Amino acid sequence: MERRRTFSREFKLEAVKLVTERGVAVAQAAKDLDVHENVLLKWVRELRDEPLDHQVPHTQLFVRPRKGEAYRACGPVTLESAEGDRPMSIVWKLQTPLSARLFREFSVLRGV
Repeated sequence: MERRRTFSREFKLEAVKLVTERGVAVAQAAKDLDVHENVLLKWVRELRDEPLDHQVPHTQLFVRPRKGEAYRACGPVTLESAEGDRPMSIVWKLQTPLSARLFREFSVLRGV
């Protein structure tokens, strides 16, 4: 019997923000996050009208190792710098380091 997955409150809030603030279609966001559309819609109904003081005050980093794969949550980040216009250069700092396994998996993004 397959065990039901659980998602952190932060993950749910960031998923809802994809739909409500960034305008990503529910179907696409659900596919990218590897959750069922109905689950994401439930989160949107539950969390979209929540007062800001109850929401997580930081941004989560999601990375998709390869096109077509689901996004993976890496953890909370803080903005280090943002420069330029088009293209814009943005530097984020993870609040907790990636595990060695995830670092190796995502190192393809840096060309390492």
